Amino acid sequence: MIFQKENILAICYDFDRTLTPCEMQAQGYIQQINENVEDFWELSTRLAIENQMDPNLAYMYLMLNGAKGKFKVEKKRLQEFGSMVKLYKGVSDWFERINKYGRDHNVTVEHYIISSGLKEMIEGTEIAKEFKSIYANSFLYDRNGAAVWPAQNINFTNKTQFLFRISKGTLDVNDNDVNRYYPKEAIRIPFSNIVYIGDSQTDIPCMKLVSSLGGQSIGVYDPTLQNKNRVYELIKDHRISYYAAADYSKGEELEMLTQKIIDYTAASFELRMQHLIHKDESEML
Repeated sequence: MIFQKENILAICYDFDRTLTPCEMQAQGYIQQINENVEDFWELSTRLAIENQMDPNLAYMYLMLNGAKGKFKVEKKRLQEFGSMVKLYKGVSDWFERINKYGRDHNVTVEHYIISSGLKEMIEGTEIAKEFKSIYANSFLYDRNGAAVWPAQNINFTNKTQFLFRISKGTLDVNDNDVNRYYPKEAIRIPFSNIVYIGDSQTDIPCMKLVSSLGGQSIGVYDPTLQNKNRVYELIKDHRISYYAAADYSKGEELEMLTQKIIDYTAASFELRMQHLIHKDESEML
């Protein structure tokens, strides 16, 4: 008897400059703590370098420190800032369209975020409900609901662990089964069924891992600025296989490329099933 697994395609996204034109913190929060955006990031970089500090922890520290005496940093407040985040064109209905295309081709599409931005802010966006899991930096809150310490730090190198979590189905960040050996047939989503979409060098470890294990990596660039230098570099260095403008609208290049990947995923699954049928028949003789 042949065990037919559901054909699942996982699309994993970076967030800043992938689904939104700029860093989420710079779309309201930094301005509320009376900081110039460029000055904030310059200070964050300097703080990290001078103290041998992770860049994410540096910006999270500055976010908390800058809010002192101005407002209480609570999860609800961060989600409110997230609701102000501007999304690229077409993102709002992208998921519905891609999910339907997948269903029409017998492919279940799941969406995931793997970001060095803030989980609480992403949870405040209009598209938060579209993701099966959101992996991003987050805060620890005290009994009064105030953010006091980083709870999760996701930098460009440890982003890759979440790809393994998605592949194995061990989605909880504290599930140590992610390190357990899984036989091939027990893998929920093989890497060949994973797509990673990102915009820059910070996405390289994820892009390279997905590509090297048979999945698809796509680089995106701002459709208004039309600056393709980053994606040119990524494709020359074999980090990605494809690139497209970060325009998620119906009929644009990114949608058509994703549809082709779904077509390929559907055909590959059907061929694997056909192989197993023939294999079973041959073993019955």
